Amino acid sequence: MCGIVGWSNLKNNIRDYSDIMDEMIDTLKLRGPDSAGLKTYNHALMGHRRLIIVDPTGGMQPMTKIINNKEYTICYNGELYNTEEVRADLISKGYKFESYSDTEVLLTSYIEYGQKCADYLNGIFAFGIWDEYNQELFLCRDQLGIKPLFYSYIDGNLIFASEIKALLKHPYIDSIVDRDGLIELISLGPARTLNGAIFKDIKEIPPAHYLLFNKRGINLNEYWKLETMEHEDDIDTTKKKVREMLVEIIENQLVSDVPVCTFLSGGLDSSVISSVAFDKFKKDGLGVLNTFSIDYKDNEKYFKSSLFQPTSDKYWAFRVAEFIKSNHKNVVLNHKDLVLALKESTLARDLPGMADVDSSLLLFCKEIRKNFVVSLSGECADEIFGGYPWYTNEEMLNAKTFPWSRAVGMRKSILNEKIKKFNIEECAEYEYLKTLKEVPHLENEDKKNYRMKEMFYLNLKWFMVNLLNRKDRCRMYNSLEVRVPFADIRIVEYAFNLPAEIKLLHGREKGILRKALEGVLPEDVVYRKKSPYPKTHNPIYTEMVCKEMNKILSDNNSPILEIIDNKVVKEIVDTEGKSYTTPWFGQLMTGPQLIAYLIQLNIWMKEYNVNILI
Repeated sequence: MCGIVGWSNLKNNIRDYSDIMDEMIDTLKLRGPDSAGLKTYNHALMGHRRLIIVDPTGGMQPMTKIINNKEYTICYNGELYNTEEVRADLISKGYKFESYSDTEVLLTSYIEYGQKCADYLNGIFAFGIWDEYNQELFLCRDQLGIKPLFYSYIDGNLIFASEIKALLKHPYIDSIVDRDGLIELISLGPARTLNGAIFKDIKEIPPAHYLLFNKRGINLNEYWKLETMEHEDDIDTTKKKVREMLVEIIENQLVSDVPVCTFLSGGLDSSVISSVAFDKFKKDGLGVLNTFSIDYKDNEKYFKSSLFQPTSDKYWAFRVAEFIKSNHKNVVLNHKDLVLALKESTLARDLPGMADVDSSLLLFCKEIRKNFVVSLSGECADEIFGGYPWYTNEEMLNAKTFPWSRAVGMRKSILNEKIKKFNIEECAEYEYLKTLKEVPHLENEDKKNYRMKEMFYLNLKWFMVNLLNRKDRCRMYNSLEVRVPFADIRIVEYAFNLPAEIKLLHGREKGILRKALEGVLPEDVVYRKKSPYPKTHNPIYTEMVCKEMNKILSDNNSPILEIIDNKVVKEIVDTEGKSYTTPWFGQLMTGPQLIAYLIQLNIWMKEYNVNILI
């Protein structure tokens, strides 16, 4: 995987500004530690950092191709899973290839199909293509937003990059957060609007969109969207299709010229990925599959069961590893490192994230990267097959707001009097209702299925995108490529149209997925109650984050003091988070995790020298 940057100005010659580009490219060296490249034109500069996964020699970037005396250059971050299918189609049209890389296939597909090229792609991608003949810049992002792509348009300059930090290295872009950005951060964070980036003058290309920049200006278009249709398959047929589709997708995503492993929590999603991967390894003579799980020092001693986290993962990870005969390693994190990594995870994400859920993932990926470059993970199954409590809990399901952030009013309690007056609740409500208007429905759809489609769409466009952002930044900070088979548009499209009684078969979260995996995994694993990404329950961690937050509160130079109510936050710290009873975001961000989030917020404001203009 890689990092990309670019800059286009159609009026002025910018060829001599390669020094600016070099600095921007350098910020992405962790995304691509193996090589760097820059292609210069009078009106476009295209930069790239590469992490080698496939075709070490033939996939160098930026890649240029000349067809009929017309020159095109691409910088690309991603992986195509239907490379050979697209390549065969293009060969049948007379094109020739000099490498077996998906980069050349992607560039050629643009030459042939232009703006419609994404219609032919199945994979994870964010790319920019400069058309020298037509003096056009084309930017495109995958359907589900797995790969990031930010941009800024200032005074005729279109500047883009894989991460915000790269854009902030450009002299035209300042680290400013205006009132709208601050309201979005407080009301929705760590989620963001699909085209937002919190910083003034920085936007993100939404999933399933492309941007065309030429002398006529900027044109942002959506090229893919969910469609609703009648589900005509019975339960047995649905079960068979889900299983076959999933196996095919997992096997396709194992393609790599470097070592591959899997994340294995012992939950349903990671377990099926690991099981299929193990079988594929055995079939192809690739040796024993390596699997990894995450845990925290002494966590079982302090674990507390809850609605959101009913069981601990450790036993189940080893249970599945023993079943499939993988070479398994349980990565145990200590609490000092977990707290220290709050800073690294903030720098990785360029924004405050999901507290220790981010920092633990970052440390986990760091350990895996010691021996592996590619891994597969079970993210996104909960969003598309109804795995979260808000799919089955009536109160959560029918909440008239984002179910993972139901107490926006409580967020206001930590703010100072000036900022409390901002339209924070109104912002969340507006984005929620705006999203609901986009949801496609069948005619005469009953109330339950109507709401189920809404919940699916809300999760797809908000919660899932946030988790994918987290996964991308934490893994790429460690130069690790992590693929997510459940985020394949084929299975997403199929799952969207599943009736509630099939999706939640027998009244269970992920009911049809469980049914589909009977016989693939042990029955107790198949029907284990859903448990989310693990958090630490150790009081040592709580003590450490409270101590760190007290230091921040006592330092008059702490930037977070500009926006918070010091007294209220001090009470949260003094009660070890118990005075803030509802998760800030998701299922786990309460108590010490909320305090960790506030630490991240202060780190972000300080390290990025955030200038808040309100």
